[in-house]
Amino acid sequence: MAGGSSSGTPWRVGVLFSQSGVTAAIERSQLNATLLAIDEINAAGGVNGRPIEPVMHDPASNPKRYAELGEALIDRDGVRVIFGCYMSSTRKALLPVVEARNGLLFYSTLYEGFEYSPRCIYSGAAPNQNALPLLKYLLEAHGNRFLLVGSNYVFPYESNRVMSDLVVSAKGRVLNEIYIPLEPGEKDFERFVREVRKHEPDVIFSTVVGAGTAQLYQAYREAGFDPARMPIASLTTSEAEIAQMEPGDAEGHITSAPFFESLTTSSARSFVSAFKLKYGHSAPVAASAEAAYFQVHLFARALASADTDAPEALLDALKGSEYDAPQGRVKIEPENNHTYLWPKIGRVGADGAFEIVWAPPVGIKPDPYFLSPSIDDWSSLAFESRRA
Repeated sequence: MAGGSSSGTPWRVGVLFSQSGVTAAIERSQLNATLLAIDEINAAGGVNGRPIEPVMHDPASNPKRYAELGEALIDRDGVRVIFGCYMSSTRKALLPVVEARNGLLFYSTLYEGFEYSPRCIYSGAAPNQNALPLLKYLLEAHGNRFLLVGSNYVFPYESNRVMSDLVVSAKGRVLNEIYIPLEPGEKDFERFVREVRKHEPDVIFSTVVGAGTAQLYQAYREAGFDPARMPIASLTTSEAEIAQMEPGDAEGHITSAPFFESLTTSSARSFVSAFKLKYGHSAPVAASAEAAYFQVHLFARALASADTDAPEALLDALKGSEYDAPQGRVKIEPENNHTYLWPKIGRVGADGAFEIVWAPPVGIKPDPYFLSPSIDDWSSLAFESRRA
């Protein structure tokens, strides 16, 4: 589709979020948020009088299927822009397809950093926007002896490398690293329990994703460990994963993210209310869903300005663009296509909701290559100090 002023013809976009497979719970929240934003835009008249039409497929949490479906969307369905992916392995499978066909991918998940693609907009947190604030909080509140546990794929390995470097630079200790299968069984957590008993760390840093998350927290609780003394601290445990757990399993544990469903700002409440009105009161609203939501609105503004879905024109319009997202005002950094975000640290309460226990006073510039890796000085990374 060439774009331009073809009155009434829909703007077609690809949507690749898994509705089955190991990461279905979190990706379903991203899909829901994407469709909510599209509904809002279309209800307001669409973009330049034309509705946005999502072309959706279920990649089933399988990297190979992301690549295959990306090819189909661009080659067969005439789509130029794709919203999708959760795991880094799926992003890395899809990006070469998008790049080879001069398309554009919007990626709404936190990730390990150290990447730039001119054909990708990264609206999830880079490590300096979640791992760095988390470490700062943990060092002050809990201690510097860390045990690392993750799922067996690229994001946990790379995130644990980053966290290990940060811990060591802060004169802390990494006691061990443990990896479990993406689709683990009960026995896969026995080593985790043994290592916790052996080392008694100050903090357990988790990059376990998908269905294994609930099993990890269940194993921790059944072992009788105390989250007040050695909490699980995570970048990947969100409201979507907690919804899969038994009541109380996540209580007292910690997550770093730019958005939590419990935020009380007017923009956050409006977003959460609209989400639950559409998908049900029990539908979880996670940080990756919030990013999926605001990136569609950023896309729509760029599309209105360019009046074409040609990725080159969209990228020109997106660079430096801003939007009052539910978490606060966000901005696309022209130098690296990542997004200024508002980090927060949340602790899970008895009701399963996150209580915000700490947040930097400013929005943080994306620094995916850690060019300014200071633990204490936020000034060089700051966005304007205002929230939506």
